[in-house]
Formats: sequence, C-alpha cells, structure tokens
Amino acid sequence: MSLQALAALAARSGGILFIMPVLLLIALTVAIERLLVLGRIRREGAHVASQVAQLGHLDPVTLGGLAQMTGAPFKAMLEVPVRFPRVSDSSRLSELLEETVMRQVPTLDRSMWLLDTVVTLAPLLGLLGTIIGMFHAFQFMGNAAGNTGQITGSVGEALIATASGLVIAVIGLVAFNGLQNQVRYLVHQMETLRTMLVNRLEGMEHHGGQRAPQGAAAAIYAAQER
Repeated sequence: MSLQALAALAARSGGILFIMPVLLLIALTVAIERLLVLGRIRREGAHVASQVAQLGHLDPVTLGGLAQMTGAPFKAMLEVPVRFPRVSDSSRLSELLEETVMRQVPTLDRSMWLLDTVVTLAPLLGLLGTIIGMFHAFQFMGNAAGNTGQITGSVGEALIATASGLVIAVIGLVAFNGLQNQVRYLVHQMETLRTMLVNRLEGMEHHGGQRAPQGAAAAIYAAQER
C-alpha cells in the first residue's frame, strides 16, 4: 500500500490513524528506556547485596566507597549509615532507611504513567476512528446504488483503526506489566538491603559512663562487670 493510500485511509478515519504511530512511538520509547534503566538498577542491587552480605558490621568507609560506585536508589540507602554514624539504635536506623526507600520508589516507575495512558487511550481512539470511518461508509452506501463490494471495502477500512488501537494496547500492556514486575522486584531488593544494614548495625549505648555494645556483646560486657 502506497503512502498516498495510507494517507487517504488515515483521513477517512478522521485523522485517528495519524495519531496511532505517535502512541506506538511513545509506548516503545518508555518501555525501552525503563527496561534499560531498571535492568541496570537490578544489577547494581544484586552487586550491593553481595558486598553488604560480606560485612560483619557497618563500616562507614566501606559503605561510602560502595556508594560512590553505585547509582540511585541504592546509593542513597548506603549513604544513610555514613551520614548518621552516631545512630546506635536499630529501630532508628530502620526508620531512616525506610524514609529513604519511600523517597526513592517514585523514581523507579517514572514515565510509566505514559505507558498506562497509551494502553487505555489507544483502543478508545481506535474505536472512535472506526465510528468516523463507518459514517463515511454509510454516506458512501447512500451514493453507491447497491454496490456491496465498495461498501464492505469501506467498512473494512474503517475497522483498521480499531485493529491498530488494539495492537498498540496489547504491546503497551505486555510492556507495562513486565515493567511493573521489575519495579516490585527492585522494591524487594531495597527492603532486603534495609534489613541487611539494620542487622549489621553494631549498636552502641551508654552504660555506666562508657559506651557498650548491644546484643550478645552487651551480655559479655555485663558479665565482665559482675
């Protein structure tokens, strides 16, 4: 089909078919961009988790160096123990990390609202284009003097708008669900890192004018005092 025929077909749909390539371009652009970004973040999250798993305690120097080699959102989480070195309570550290997670999560699904909009909008615009094309077919029906071949051809052309909208919606829906699954996995990675950092906190508390460790080390310290 020539470009002139495609332009005529798009015009008979009320111009809706001119919009469809734009919607497809938006869907593909957002899907590819988010896929690349979320894939990079996922790999960084796995690397950070493997490095933190090797630590016996929170070392600000090690965490700071690891943060410099890592991008958002895990960089922001690694910087929390560095920026708050005096935090010795695990609950307080957990709250600070939870705050960081809540601030970073919106950056993961950035621009995905465009993909969601395309999934909803494309079939609706396709249906509108088909309705407009059917109007032209009915007008042609009144002037065709019973030429059923031309009438059915016009109806078939009108249905192309709906088919185009459905195809774009299917592509966008598959991409959107896949990216949503990636975002859920990244949130799980962030929550796992938060737990790992809290578990490796060597909390210190004031005890008799001296700073004594918490947990099992605190029990040893108390036994030595007795």
